[in-house]
Amino acid sequence: MNIEPPITTIDAGALAGRQLRYYDFVMAAFVTILICSNLIGAGKPAQVTLPLLGAVTFGAGILFFPLGYVLGDVMTEVYGYARARRVVWAGFAASIFAAGMAWVVVSLPPSPAWTGQPALAEVFGQVPRIFFASILAFWAGEMANAFTLARMKVLTSGKHLWTRTIGSTVVGQGVDSLIFYPVAFLGVWPTKLVVAVMFTNYLLKVLWEVVLTPVTYRVIAFFKRAEGLDVFDTKTDFSPFRTGV
Repeated sequence: MNIEPPITTIDAGALAGRQLRYYDFVMAAFVTILICSNLIGAGKPAQVTLPLLGAVTFGAGILFFPLGYVLGDVMTEVYGYARARRVVWAGFAASIFAAGMAWVVVSLPPSPAWTGQPALAEVFGQVPRIFFASILAFWAGEMANAFTLARMKVLTSGKHLWTRTIGSTVVGQGVDSLIFYPVAFLGVWPTKLVVAVMFTNYLLKVLWEVVLTPVTYRVIAFFKRAEGLDVFDTKTDFSPFRTGV
C-alpha cells in the first residue's frame, strides 16, 4: 500500500540532501512550457470578438504561458525560493539556446531545391529579438513572482494561499509585461498595438491566475502531500543571481 508521508513544516535550508520525488519533473515541465510559449505563440497577435467587449487583441502565447506561472507558484510554495530560482535560471539558459538555434537555422544558406526559406524567416526571423525580450522579462518577472510569493508566505504564516498566488502574479506579470512587449515589438508593431496587447495580456494573465486558483490549490496540495513538505523561506538568501539551493 502506498502511504503518503505526513506533511512536515521546515525551513527551505533543511531541504539540502533530501530526496524530492517530483522536483525534476516540475522543472522539465516549466522549461518546456516556457520554450513552447515563446517559440510558437509569442509572435502572433490574435483577435477574438467577445460579448460586451467587442474585438479583443492579445498575444496567442497567453493561452498556455500562464501554466508556467502556475508551476512557478507550485515550485516556490512547495520547494522554496532557492529551488524556484534554480528553475528560472534553467529556463533562462534554455531560452538562450533556443534563440541561438533559431538564428543559426534561419541564417544557414538554404538548398536551391527548397522553397520554404521565406516562410521560415517570416516565422522565426525575429525570434532572437523576441527571445531576448522574453528571457529578460521572464527572468525579472519570475524572480519577482517567486520573491513575492515566498515573502508573503512567511508574512501570512502559510495561510490564505490565494492572496500570494494572485498577489505574486500581479507583481511578476507586471514586471514581465512592462519589459517584454516594448523590447520585443516596438518598431515592429504599431505603438498603439504594442500598448494594447501589453495591457490586455497583463490583465488576462492576472485573470487567468484568478480562474486557475482552484487548480493551483489542488496541484500544490498534491505536491505537498507527495513530498511531505511545507517549506518556508525564513532564512533564505533572496539574491536572484545565485543558482545554488
